[in-house]
Amino acid sequence: MKKITASALFLFALAFGFGCEQKNKPEDSVKVAENANEEKMDSTNTEEKEDQAEFMVKAASGGMMEVALGKMAATQASNAEVKDFGQMMVTDHTKANAEMKALAATKNVTLPDVIGEEQQKHIDKLSKLKGAEFDREYMSLMVDDHEEDIDHFKKAANDNDYDADVKALASKTVPVLEKHLQHAKGVNDKVKNAK
Repeated sequence: MKKITASALFLFALAFGFGCEQKNKPEDSVKVAENANEEKMDSTNTEEKEDQAEFMVKAASGGMMEVALGKMAATQASNAEVKDFGQMMVTDHTKANAEMKALAATKNVTLPDVIGEEQQKHIDKLSKLKGAEFDREYMSLMVDDHEEDIDHFKKAANDNDYDADVKALASKTVPVLEKHLQHAKGVNDKVKNAK
């Protein structure tokens, strides 16, 4: 009987401990921001505003990733052009992030406080690399990421359901992203076969 009671207590403690551990796991900041925006928007019943808020949330998290990876390039890259590209990401995306944050405040849109899980995976992967390997992976990611960003921002710039201010910021950002993409492609071509 004592064995059964002890085993039952052990299993209960294990299950309770696991449940507590899951509760203590931080939520993805992008999902938290999106949920907060959905709650705000639900009262107005406007799906278009939810789409606009989602665009702003994803752009903010992506911008934070660009800054974090740009800073990482300063210490982990071996190629001077990769380091310079990283510094350009820090400068340009810090400015863009500040503009998005200011705009979000005027539109009552909650942005994530920290980088979302999807973007954090890229940071975690690249944090383990150094030298030529970092250069290749970072620049390849920058090409892919900027291609996606350009599509995302062009769509927002041309979406007639979006607020004029949001469309204007998206339109203003597209040429900067296109410049980044061209630069990223050039540097990527130089480092992708380096050893």
